[in-house]
Amino acid sequence: MTRLADLAELVRAPAALSVPGDVLSGAAAAGTLGRRTPALAGASVLLYWAGMAANDWADRRLDAVERPERPIPSGRIRPATAFGVAAGLTAAGLALAGAAGGRRATAVAVPLAATIWGYDLLAKNTAAGPAVMAACRGLDVLLGASVGPARDRGGRQARPSARGPARALPDGSGLARALPAGRGLVRALPAALTVAAHTWTVTALSRREVSGADRGLPRATLAGTALVAATALGRPDPVPVALAAGYAGRYGAAQARVLADPSPARVHAAVGAGITGLPALQGALTARAGARLLGLAVAAAAPLGRRLARLISPT
Repeated sequence: MTRLADLAELVRAPAALSVPGDVLSGAAAAGTLGRRTPALAGASVLLYWAGMAANDWADRRLDAVERPERPIPSGRIRPATAFGVAAGLTAAGLALAGAAGGRRATAVAVPLAATIWGYDLLAKNTAAGPAVMAACRGLDVLLGASVGPARDRGGRQARPSARGPARALPDGSGLARALPAGRGLVRALPAALTVAAHTWTVTALSRREVSGADRGLPRATLAGTALVAATALGRPDPVPVALAAGYAGRYGAAQARVLADPSPARVHAAVGAGITGLPALQGALTARAGARLLGLAVAAAAPLGRRLARLISPT
């Protein structure tokens, strides 16, 4: 009988703490934070877990050689069970996204799910792998921006503001003209590209977890991390500045250690730092959009994720 602990290891359950911040940062950037946002974040988590289960199913033969301790090669979870978990979580994630955000959310969630499966089954071990995984996280950010504009308590549409949370229009009219369908996605695109760039660095490093890396790789990913942190700053504001600095400091330090010693253990640690440090970046992006308290709450998942990573590896 499959144990719950084995399923949690299969889907890297604690690593899901790095996922809701995608949706929240996208919704904050688009001005669409609202009652549907938590459900979209939940859909994102389900799709993330699905991708992890699909990854282990697709890699089961390779893992038998390189990572025999994982749930499938160790015999704790049957391959058919892992595939069923991946398919079931995918269906649940798509259903929740559709229920929460309707056709607009589904229009983003379906390509997101397809990209996740495409990475696991086709792209992972190709040169396109890091770019495809980056696209997954970028689409995840856009999922948060896929619903309509936020509304106030009276049901009036709200005008997104670059300086802070959405503001209600006095007459509830005109916003549809000012913000046509898809405008929220455009507003969230810089945040999506920032998260995607971070994901590219993590994925590029993860491909060398077993073999180790040459020093050119951490040099490139360190430069990418510096650019990502600078992009997350936006206008001068102490909250996003502090969160972006914390993100760059911790993840950058782990990569600097790879630069000094590009061994598999150091690369593995840097990948873990990139995964568990992502909430700090997401928090900076959320705070940059004006939702400072929410940004701090998102970033608070980072230290919790690091603690849980000691119990279940996020990679």
